[in-house]
Amino acid sequence: MFLAVVGLIAISAQYVSAQTPDSTATTTTDVAAAPAAAPVSDQTVQQETPIHQQIKAKFIEGGAGFMASILLCLILGLAIAIERIMYLNLASTNTEKLLKKIEEALANGGVEAAKEVCRNTKGPVASIFYQGLSRSEEGPEMVEKSISSYGSIQMSQLESGLTWINLFIALAPMLGFLGTVIGLVMAFDDIQTAGDISPNIVAGGMKVALITTVAGLIVAIILQIFYSYIVSKIDSIVLSMEDSSISLIDILVKAKK
Repeated sequence: MFLAVVGLIAISAQYVSAQTPDSTATTTTDVAAAPAAAPVSDQTVQQETPIHQQIKAKFIEGGAGFMASILLCLILGLAIAIERIMYLNLASTNTEKLLKKIEEALANGGVEAAKEVCRNTKGPVASIFYQGLSRSEEGPEMVEKSISSYGSIQMSQLESGLTWINLFIALAPMLGFLGTVIGLVMAFDDIQTAGDISPNIVAGGMKVALITTVAGLIVAIILQIFYSYIVSKIDSIVLSMEDSSISLIDILVKAKK
């Protein structure tokens, strides 16, 4: 694809150089005949176009179909990413504080008081602790198995939605590259119709090709940043779950002695 783009540019450059007359002959005549250049006025400098109008213009130039599909990938991916970030922030728990409350509840009111503390605390860590405390009478081995099995369920809930974000990260550049190929096909069709290979003929298809590629890559980069943050957040929660589960087992063993 990129070799085809380079080939089009090279052929266009050769065509322009072939159509250009001898520069040494024209330069002397132009210098002799050209009048003095008029001074450029500062008032003729045009104001810059606002950024939102530039984006709108590029969106229209890139083609409504492909640009809308790339934009849809960005909207859906961001919606899922924001929902996951909110869920993970609510799922985060101060495990040290929770373990102290459970240890005090075990010392004062037994297992039922500790289970009540877990019921009143939000997050997957408290849910895992509740399952472990429910099997505390069967020994530390059963508590560990219960925590391990229920922890895998909580991990699957934390990772829910990541596959969709991954899909949009892969889909956006693919749509951009598909628009690039279609833009190249349009450029070759224009060349075939006109029977000429001047840059003005090729520019339309080339512009569509490059705009869709840039849009797809930008969407993929944005979603990849959110995806990496979500994965790091999940890893920190899982690590906290594993460390606190070991501490809970130790607390239960000490309470039974």
